[in-house]
Amino acid sequence: MDLFDKCYSFTRADEVKKLGYYPYFRPIEENEGPVVKIEGRKIIMAGSNNYLGLTAHPKVKEAAIEAIKKYGTGCSGSRYLTGTLDLHIELEKRLAKFMGKEDCLLYSTGFQAAQGVIPVIAQKGDYIISDKENHASIVAGNLIARAMMVEVIRYKHNDMEDLERVLSRLPLDAGKLIISDGIFSTWGTIPDVPKMVQLAKKYNARLLLDDAHAIGVIGEGGRGTASHFGLSNDVDMTMATFSKTFASLGGFVVGESKVINYLKHHAPALIFSASPTPASVAAALAALDILEQEPERIQKLQYNAQKIRTAFKDLGFKIVENQSAIVPVIIGDDMKTFIFWRKLYDAGVFVNAFVSPGVPPNMAMLRTSYMATHEDEHLDFIIDAFKKIGKELAVI
Repeated sequence: MDLFDKCYSFTRADEVKKLGYYPYFRPIEENEGPVVKIEGRKIIMAGSNNYLGLTAHPKVKEAAIEAIKKYGTGCSGSRYLTGTLDLHIELEKRLAKFMGKEDCLLYSTGFQAAQGVIPVIAQKGDYIISDKENHASIVAGNLIARAMMVEVIRYKHNDMEDLERVLSRLPLDAGKLIISDGIFSTWGTIPDVPKMVQLAKKYNARLLLDDAHAIGVIGEGGRGTASHFGLSNDVDMTMATFSKTFASLGGFVVGESKVINYLKHHAPALIFSASPTPASVAAALAALDILEQEPERIQKLQYNAQKIRTAFKDLGFKIVENQSAIVPVIIGDDMKTFIFWRKLYDAGVFVNAFVSPGVPPNMAMLRTSYMATHEDEHLDFIIDAFKKIGKELAVI
C-alpha cells in the first residue's frame, strides 16, 4: 500500500462540492464584523468567534498598524532568545492582573498554548484527567504527554460522577491534572466548575481550564468561567486564545509565578517557536483596553445570544441550552444539514455546519455564534431565514 492511498481514496468532500453544498474554506473578501462579503455578496455573519466585534474596531486596527511601524512585521526569534519585546511583557502583566493571577505567559497561537502547558506540567508518573469533548488543542497536548509516559484518562463529558470515579482510583500522592474546556466550543455548554474544584481539592489534583470561548463572554467583566462561578482563586491555571474576544492571533496561560517561570524554561512550544508578532500583541492589548473600558459589550453579546435562543426555541428548533455566545441548532442528518447550510447561505446568512465525525451520529448541527455588534435587524433577518428554511425542509 502506498502512503498516499488514503489521500487518493478520500472523496467525501468532492462529492459534497459537486452537489453545491460544501460549506468550508469560503474566502471572505471584506469583513465588517456582523456583515461580511463573500463571492461579491454581503452576508450576515452568524458563525464567527469575534464575540465582542473587535476585529474591525478602529482602535484595534490602529494599534496593529502602529506596532508594525515601530517594531516591524515579526520578531525573528523565539521568546527565549531574541523574540521578546516590551509589548509581550506589557500584555503578560496586563492579562495576569485582569485574570487575577500572579503571572502570564504568551504563546504564538491558542492551539500551541495547550502543547506548551499540558505536556510540560504533566511528566512521567503523573496523570491527566481530561473531559472526552475537550478541544482538539487539548487532545494534541494530551497525546504529546502520553508519548512522554504520562497516563491520560478521559472522563465522560461533563459527568462529575465519572470524574470522581476516575480520580478515586488514582494514587492520592501522585501528580494529577484535571483539564476541561471552560465553554465547550461545539455545544457552548459550561462545565460544573464548583464540583471540579471540590474534587480537585479532595483528590490532590490541579485544575486547568481552557477559556478560549469564555473570556469576554461570561464572568465578571468577561473574566471567564472561573469568575463566572466566583472561583478565580480556586482554579489553578487558565489558558485561552487571542483569536476570539481579543481580535488577534496567539494564546496565553495564567497561574502562579513559579509555575509560569517553569513553563518559560521547559516548554518546547515556546522555546522553539517564533514569538507572537508585534501587530498581534498590540491588537490584543487594544482589545483588552476596550474589554475593560466597555463592559456593556458583554451585556449586548449576552442579549443577542439570548434573543436568538428564545426565538429558535419558540419556532420549534432543537437547540442546546447554554449561557454562552454559541447557539447550536440540531438538524440530525448530515446531508440535510449541508442543504440547510446552503439555503441559509443563499438567503444571506453564514453559519457553521458540523457533521459526523465532528459530532455524534444523527447529531449534525448548524452552530451559530453571535457578536456584541449584531443589531436587532441582523438577528431578525437570521431568525426569519431559519424559520423559512426550517419549514421548507420540515425541520420545524
